[in-house]
Amino acid sequence: MKLRKQVTVCGGAIFCVAVFSLYLMLDRVQHDPARRQNGGNFPRSQISVLQNRIEQLEQLLEENHQIISHIKDSVMELTDTGAVSPSGHLPFRSANGSWVLPFDGRPTFLAVKPQDCQFSASSRGQADVQMLDVYSLLKFDNPDGGVWKQGFDITYEPEEWDNEPLQVFVVPHSHNDPGWIKTFDKYFTDQTQHILNNMVVKLPEDPRRKFIWSEISFFSKWWETADVHKQEAVRKLIQGGQFEIVTGGWVMTDEANAHYFAMIDQLIEGHQWLERNLGVTPRSGWAVDPFGHSATMAYLLKRANLTSMLVQRIHYSIKKHFASTRNLEFMWRQAWDTGSSTDIFCHMMPFYSYDVPHTCGPDPKICCQFDFKRLPGGRINCPWKVPPKTVVEANVAERAQLLLDQYRKKSKLYRSKVLLVPLGDDFRYDKALEWDQQYINYQKLFDYMNSHPEMHVQAQFGTLSDYFDALYKTNGVAQGAKPADFPVLSGDFFAYADREDHYWTGYFTSRPFYKSLDRVIESHLRGAEILYSLAVANARHAGMEGRYPVSDYALLVDARRSVGLFQHHDAITGTAKENVVIDYGTKKRRHFCRLIMKTEKQKICKFFFLSSIRCLSSVIFLLLQDDRRATQDSLPQRTLIELDPAGPRYLVLFNPIEQERLCVVTALVNTVRVRVLTEDGQTLPVQLSAQWSSASQMSAEATFMVRLPPLGLAVFHLYDSPDSPMTLRSETLLRLPGRGASARATDPLPVRSQQADPQTFYISSQSLTLGFSGTTGLLESIKRKDDPQEVKVQMQFMIYGTRPSKDKSGAYLFLPDGKAKPYSQKEPPVVRVVEGPLFSEVVAHYQHFQQTVRIHNVPGVDGLSIDMSTMVDIRDQTNKELAMRLTTDIQSGDAFYTDLNAFQIQPRRRFLKLPLQANFYPMPSQAYIQDSHHRLTLHTAQSLGVSSLESGQLEVIMDRRLMQDDNRGLGQGLKDNKKTASRFRLLLERRSTGNKMMDSATTSFPSVLSHMTSAVLNHEVLALPVLPKRRGIPPLQTFAPLKSLLPCDFHLMNLRSIQSQDPQSPSPYTALILHRLALDCGVEAQNLGFNCTTTQGQLSVSGLFKSLDLQLLQPMSLTLMHAGAPLANDSTISLDPMEISAFKLKLR
Repeated sequence: MKLRKQVTVCGGAIFCVAVFSLYLMLDRVQHDPARRQNGGNFPRSQISVLQNRIEQLEQLLEENHQIISHIKDSVMELTDTGAVSPSGHLPFRSANGSWVLPFDGRPTFLAVKPQDCQFSASSRGQADVQMLDVYSLLKFDNPDGGVWKQGFDITYEPEEWDNEPLQVFVVPHSHNDPGWIKTFDKYFTDQTQHILNNMVVKLPEDPRRKFIWSEISFFSKWWETADVHKQEAVRKLIQGGQFEIVTGGWVMTDEANAHYFAMIDQLIEGHQWLERNLGVTPRSGWAVDPFGHSATMAYLLKRANLTSMLVQRIHYSIKKHFASTRNLEFMWRQAWDTGSSTDIFCHMMPFYSYDVPHTCGPDPKICCQFDFKRLPGGRINCPWKVPPKTVVEANVAERAQLLLDQYRKKSKLYRSKVLLVPLGDDFRYDKALEWDQQYINYQKLFDYMNSHPEMHVQAQFGTLSDYFDALYKTNGVAQGAKPADFPVLSGDFFAYADREDHYWTGYFTSRPFYKSLDRVIESHLRGAEILYSLAVANARHAGMEGRYPVSDYALLVDARRSVGLFQHHDAITGTAKENVVIDYGTKKRRHFCRLIMKTEKQKICKFFFLSSIRCLSSVIFLLLQDDRRATQDSLPQRTLIELDPAGPRYLVLFNPIEQERLCVVTALVNTVRVRVLTEDGQTLPVQLSAQWSSASQMSAEATFMVRLPPLGLAVFHLYDSPDSPMTLRSETLLRLPGRGASARATDPLPVRSQQADPQTFYISSQSLTLGFSGTTGLLESIKRKDDPQEVKVQMQFMIYGTRPSKDKSGAYLFLPDGKAKPYSQKEPPVVRVVEGPLFSEVVAHYQHFQQTVRIHNVPGVDGLSIDMSTMVDIRDQTNKELAMRLTTDIQSGDAFYTDLNAFQIQPRRRFLKLPLQANFYPMPSQAYIQDSHHRLTLHTAQSLGVSSLESGQLEVIMDRRLMQDDNRGLGQGLKDNKKTASRFRLLLERRSTGNKMMDSATTSFPSVLSHMTSAVLNHEVLALPVLPKRRGIPPLQTFAPLKSLLPCDFHLMNLRSIQSQDPQSPSPYTALILHRLALDCGVEAQNLGFNCTTTQGQLSVSGLFKSLDLQLLQPMSLTLMHAGAPLANDSTISLDPMEISAFKLKLR
């Protein structure tokens, strides 16, 4: 009774506060002097103000209604469970087995404006070509097309160019992979530096010569070693239009597995380098080697103010279809765009490859004769057995006519009489001889063509932008504008097949260990960027600018570049040689460790934790990152916090997301005598569970619930003290196979055991009840507390083999030997069931994997989804791929949904006309299936390959071990597997009745809960134990940097310190990069555990950061190269749903 009274009194008090706040709001509206003008006759401008006030009141009423409902539910729940603690202490277990936790005392509300829900249901800008429709239309057959094997015979009439001559732009290029067969540094030493050294000598020899370059990672390394004469030569070549930087990213990023944070970051890093060193702003995108293309990349290039782009690796059937309809050039529009603001002009290369035999025209046997590096006597030749000939006066007419025929045939596939002909390949032009062979011979051909008017051709070397400029001019439109009669396309270009049924869907999973590591480091980089920017701004605000050691900025730059390098399309893809993978991993770990030690620790603690500004210049204490990695290929290990009766240990927690966070945190301690206090002395409930390091050595995991400020740090005190009533031990049950099996109970954390039986068993929290198979120990069902229907969600592990003969699976290709077979092992698994007040979990131990399914007994985001972790180790397998399959009773049909780069959702369809491997897609952050009642989303913390091979199924490839090369140039299989932990969140949502059968074929959006679930999974709380010190530890305080809450449909992508002219130090400016999320409100809303409001895309930046003054607010292009007019500092900025925008700030 005592507890019930306490809750009721607490609830009543909050209700009174809520009512009083409403009264004050009404009073403020009534007494606003503006309302007393004209004897109550409101001018039109005042009516809109009044309207806004009324809307605010309505929102306040809604929020208070939700608060009261929250209190009512809490009281009713306590009443229903008979929740009366025998001792009067909380937490405790009630009569029905559920745990009762201390009342949080922080009722929260979800107030999404109806206007912010309209975008997901609004009509879209009409696209002429929708890729899902193209997939439905095509047969995906592969008839022999003649000389163009995957195409068709091309014919033309000789007089077609009589009135308008063909303009040909031959674009010399060299594709430089920043790591693949060799490491980045070895490639640079052996080839790349020679290419660029030759360029500055050979291009000036003839002003008609042109060259393009893409990868700034290589170019910046060369620039640092180049003397002033070479640097000046480059500047002259750029100014003279002979040399162009295309795309200008740090790398040519992968577009399947990369997260949009990293895609943007590497693009910014490249563009910022170009701006500082060359004053160059790239205009055209060039992506000849990524294995499939994402619509996200088109959007990012558009937001960076590029006007045109080029793509190459696209399914041969799609290329053939686009060639036959002359749709190889199009305006690429985002599927969610309600107008045409996202349109960017895109050129698709039509043939098999970007090498010379496949770029001049449809016949590679002829085109190869015009790759003059292959002249007889060289190291490479033409596979078609007809070598090139040096162009001389005697043969120039015949050679020119033969080449022009190919140019004309290729031009017939496009809508304009301007033709692009790339001239290059991997690491070309590294010898001075090749520069002469290509440029001299081609110039003779051009001179002949151009001097014979009857040929009706104007041929020349060009840059990529030369080609696009001529195309726009011919069509009479401005740069980047849509030429008349050119199509608009929406959708993406996955999956890629280059021939037969060879689908490049294996690399969506290859080397999952490094895919996972990449995402962890990205999250830490983002956290370090935000904290560093705030630290420097706080130093300026405190007048300590000159004394703040900004030299650590160089560490941040190194970390950016390391993360950027790994976005390369042979790095994150898992398609480089083993020694190259080790090199990537070592670079990332080295820069990451230095960054954590410096940026996230020493300097930050000075500004955020010290009560006195005079301590700024000395390092007071050091923070240790909680998860440590001994080597680049080892799993993280938690730091053991050794508690001492003499005094507390401090644990600093950093919340990297922009919303308040209510969650559970686990620390590894050396004793079960643990008590956890908040900064203000409040004792927290703690759940103790065991972590066994060996058969006889045990340490304890202390799990406790915390509420953390957005983007903030909070301090917790851990004591070695006699048992607190708030510290409870987990109940652990081992379900053992076979009779007579038992586990020894060991104090102080006892373990019970029983013989496993086939009956379903359950674990529960305040939000969810999960059913598990008594036989397999794997998930079988999910029941939400607010839903009477139990949903079947049956987990299985499956094995794919590879084909027995001819072509086999490898790093790139997935070529299975048929449908997957169930994973089996001789012995049934050992299953561990752990239950307690804050979490319950089931761990199933199999020979090749360990599956952990956990639910958190906390309100809000952390408690509404299922936390899953799969530890996979298939190092003893041969040509096997392990998959996790979820089979449900959701009637999803042939539709499923995967994300593109964690930025947007792309609807997919399973096509029976395609082979099994063609129905797999990249899953960088989530995939879901749905029907009119439910949506089941699998959120992932690492990119993996996913499919839905039957209605109601989701299937993820977890790891691949393949013993052979798949003949795409790598020369190795995948045999360097690691023990890999993959992390997921499984979210079951109920769809509201108004949303039945209204699913768009082209767009879909996550709910606000789903967005938040993805955020908490991908940006884990960073735990930083403070090293003990004998004396003088300053009082640690919570740091909460935000003065006002960000709307919950805003994601703060980055707060990035902008470089100065000195690359080792930051400028006074910071880039604020925001993404406004689009919400599906047709999924029933639930309490998120924090106050969630939306504002129709409005945000006041000046009111965002606590204790900092905003002195500049300037809209910028995404990569900060193009500036808009500065806004008034108190301006409200506005973002549309899905929009990513960048702003230059000056904070102090």
